[in-house]
Formats: sequence, C-alpha cells, structure tokens
Amino acid sequence: MQKRIAILGSTGSIGTQALEVISAHHEKFEVEVLTAQNNVDLLIEQSIRYQPNMVVIGKEDLYDKIKSALSDHPIKVYCGADAIAQVCAFDSVDMVLTAMVGFSGLKPTIEAIRAGKSIALANKETLVVAGEMIMKEAVENRVSIIPVDSEHSAIFQCLAGEGNNLIEKIILTASGGPFREWGLKELEGVTPEQALRHPNWCMGPKITIDSATMMNKGLEVIEARWLFGVGADDIEVVVHPQSIIHSMVQFNDGSIKAQMGLPDMRLPIQYAFSYPHRFKSDFERFDFLKHSSLTFERPDTKIFRNLVLSYEALRKGGNWPCILNAANEVAVEAFLKEKIGFLQIADVIESTLGKSTFIKVPLLEDYFNSDLLARRVAQEQI
Repeated sequence: MQKRIAILGSTGSIGTQALEVISAHHEKFEVEVLTAQNNVDLLIEQSIRYQPNMVVIGKEDLYDKIKSALSDHPIKVYCGADAIAQVCAFDSVDMVLTAMVGFSGLKPTIEAIRAGKSIALANKETLVVAGEMIMKEAVENRVSIIPVDSEHSAIFQCLAGEGNNLIEKIILTASGGPFREWGLKELEGVTPEQALRHPNWCMGPKITIDSATMMNKGLEVIEARWLFGVGADDIEVVVHPQSIIHSMVQFNDGSIKAQMGLPDMRLPIQYAFSYPHRFKSDFERFDFLKHSSLTFERPDTKIFRNLVLSYEALRKGGNWPCILNAANEVAVEAFLKEKIGFLQIADVIESTLGKSTFIKVPLLEDYFNSDLLARRVAQEQI
C-alpha cells in the first residue's frame, strides 16, 4: 500500500523537495494533505498536480482564492492554523512531514503525535521549544519521530543497528555558512542579500540566515539532545566547510561512525519516508576522487555567539530554549527587513533572555505564553 503523507509547509524548500521524492516513488507514496501559510499560487499549482485529498492555506483571507481555483477538483479546502493542526489527525494520513517554519510547527506536531501518526521532523523548533514534552508524547502514543535535518538524519542512520551500545559523543558538523572566515568588522556591514548566499545548501530565507549566524547549529544541538537522549556536554559542533560528512557518532569504545554524501536534502527526506527501507534513487553519487580534501575547524564562538547562547539555553532548560527561539525568529525577521544589523541578531537574543521570566517546568500553555512574551520583549530591542 502507498504511504499517505501530509506535508505541512509544502511550498517551502523541504516541502517542494519532498514532492520531488514522492514523484520519483509514486508507487510507494501518495500526497494526502498539502498546507502552506501564504504562498497560495504555488499551493494551487501543487494541488492541481498532486491531487491531494485536502489542502489548507494558513492565511484565512486567501481561502476564497484557492477554493475558487480548485473548484473543479475533488479536493477539500480549509484555512487557518487550527485547520492545519486538525488535518494531521485524520484517519487517511499515515505520516506527517512537519516542514513549517519556526514555532508554528509545534501545535500541528503535537496533534499528529496524539493521533498516532508517524512524524518526519523537519521543523527543529518543535523540539527546541518543547523537546521533553514532545518526546514524552511520542513514547506515550508509540509514535516514531524520524529526523529530516541532514545532521540528525545522519546521526539516526549511524545509530541504526547499534541497539543499546552507549554513545560517548555526538559530533554535529556545520558548514560554517558564508562568513566563517570573516572578522567582526567585516560582519558589521553584512547585508541580507549576502547572508542569503549559502555556499552549499539551498534553503528558505529563515534557515539560511540561521546558518549564517550559526543559530541553526545551536538549535540542532538542542534538537539532538532530545532526539538522541544525550546531554549538552556530549554534543560537539565541528565546522566542516565541504558539507560531505553530515554528522558523526562516537561510541564508548572510541569508534566513530559517519554518514556521508553530497549536500542534497532529498536523501534524508526519502529516508524518513521509506525507513527502515532504502529505496533506489537517481541522486548524484559522491566520488572520493573528486573530493580529495575534507577539512574540520572549531567554530569561532566569539564571533558566532548564537551557538554559545543555544548551549546556555539548553543547560538551563525549562522555557529558556523557547525564549531563545522566539527572540531569534523576531531578530531574523528584523534583519531581513534591514531594521537591525547582522551582529545585532545575537544582541537581541541575549537581551531577551536576560529580560524574560524563567519557568523551570513549563506546561504546554507556558510555552505558548513564553513565546508570545519573548516576541514582545525582542521587538522592544529593535
């Protein structure tokens, strides 16, 4: 039987590549749900091509446009954030790919888990914000969470077949982004256009800026803590500019496993869809003879302070990672609109953490309140 997949965020980078994977394996996978926040034209185009059972547009004032465009197709059309969360629980859905950007992915992911759906997790912020709660819900509902991020997919693949063998250390690789060799004076004048030119990966604007500031790697550290049950001190970040080794696991006997391949997000997406099987693909193969040099560096935490702030938030716990994430989303948006400079992104985050109320054991409502309040505090710094 075909696996019926709901793609939350189908018009983004991950969503569009997921549809490519489904097209290549149409006998294995079927599009059941497509959602988007506001890119209604692309969502209409995708809906006509893939003929999902349901589509949801997050921005409610775009409902009439998509409803009219799809009136000749047997596709149910809904709108609003609540609808995005609700369609995840429908019986016709087998797996949910959470490819929404930022905090918005939290509620739909929880609803999908509570409905017993397998999760292909591309929305790292869900685990950053409420990792302990999400993993507890997954265990209680016997739900698999399979990571789609290239780094966490790599770790997941390295751990396959290892059973209860103890992890000594997780090594997260980072490309270093476009500015890894720049100094503070050079970074003062960075424009959004420059920051959006990632040397290796094609991603959406928010995650591309996060990569440039190394906040993306900080969020991945927090995500790895919850996915793989390791502490902050057992997660090391290493800059690997070629992005060939996607991450590594060191075991207690000293041996290291690495997952390698060319930078192509379709591979971890396909693995999440097909797990525990590996389906044949036509992705370009890595050739060692064409890549004779793989290099590794320590991240410069004096310049890329977001990585330090992420470790601090992880160690403090509670609602601190939620506040970190909210402040970062506000600061990145402000930078993209040229309201603040590149280096001010970390300043806004640090200031917001210092002015926010800490909750050691937050409930779900506390996460939503913390997110809202942190955004207000962050906006005051801009």
